[in-house]
Amino acid sequence: MSYESENRTVLRLSDELSKLKNALAKEQSKIANLEKKKASAESAIKKSKNMSTINSKLREIERLSKDIVFSTKTVSDIQTKIGKKDRDLVSAQKRCEKAKRREDEKKLKESEKRFKEVNQTLLAQDSRQKDFQRELLLLKEIPAEIRILFLASNPIDVDRIRLDEEVRAIQEKIRLSDHRDTVKFESRWAVRPSDLFQAINETNPTIIHFSGHGSFDGKLVLQNPDGTAKLITPDAISQAIATVSDNVKLVFFNACYSEVQAKNIVKYIDVAIGMSDSIRDDTACVFAAQFYSSIGFGLSVEQAFNQAKAELMLEGVPGDDIPQLYLKDGVNASDMFLVKKPNKAVMKEIF
Repeated sequence: MSYESENRTVLRLSDELSKLKNALAKEQSKIANLEKKKASAESAIKKSKNMSTINSKLREIERLSKDIVFSTKTVSDIQTKIGKKDRDLVSAQKRCEKAKRREDEKKLKESEKRFKEVNQTLLAQDSRQKDFQRELLLLKEIPAEIRILFLASNPIDVDRIRLDEEVRAIQEKIRLSDHRDTVKFESRWAVRPSDLFQAINETNPTIIHFSGHGSFDGKLVLQNPDGTAKLITPDAISQAIATVSDNVKLVFFNACYSEVQAKNIVKYIDVAIGMSDSIRDDTACVFAAQFYSSIGFGLSVEQAFNQAKAELMLEGVPGDDIPQLYLKDGVNASDMFLVKKPNKAVMKEIF
């Protein structure tokens, strides 16, 4: 199957898995409430000497016990479905990655074939020298490819956020940008600490984007194997990223109170974006989508950051003062371009 088809499957399975986890959390909460009511009824029996009250409470306990048994079975069924869906998602992600590699290899072979044809024509016909130079210049001016690694974490024991909407908005903005073919987007969902090295080593990203929750004291929220929250300190994230890839230029923490993470990581990475306060879902989504759109049009990091903040004001979305930009010593955000623009003046002179 094609990469686009496999990617749609990954997104669908991710959405289905998220819904199952939401259903599991609701059912577990229901069991907790039933247990609480049962305990209350049992306590009432011990305190009461009225047989009518006691009999009523016994009937209530019997009913609650049946409800608990039923809900427990429901939880077990959902957990089984989650396990299968998780395995299906992992398999789909692997297929998606293979399909992407196949398409990239095919494009590379086609590009190499075209270059050979041009080179052979040049050797055979001196009259085609100018055409060859023009094509060579265009090839040199193609923006360098960058890769965005989107790491999503949405644990079951914290408030749910619409990470799927953020991904959709970013991908749509990239698709509409000038250099969409050179901006590659990779996503990983339900990220655990043990997933970081694997994801970064696999994708060798230019930008790492963390999206999810952050704690009030600046810790990043990833996930435990059971889907619950796992708090990661700024030092742990910084050390992890500093040791895995020399290609990382920017780290985007799209999570509440992540300013501490951003400040800390620019000891090792050129640029980081973090949030100085709690941030709304729509604010995080609009800001991130416009930032990557601007990057895709070949603007500098500083221009992209400022345009993203301006987009919040234009859309009337609160929180334009929350995103913060941090730089490594000696780095100038206005001179930092992640996607290279063609040199129009040189092209005009030749043609």
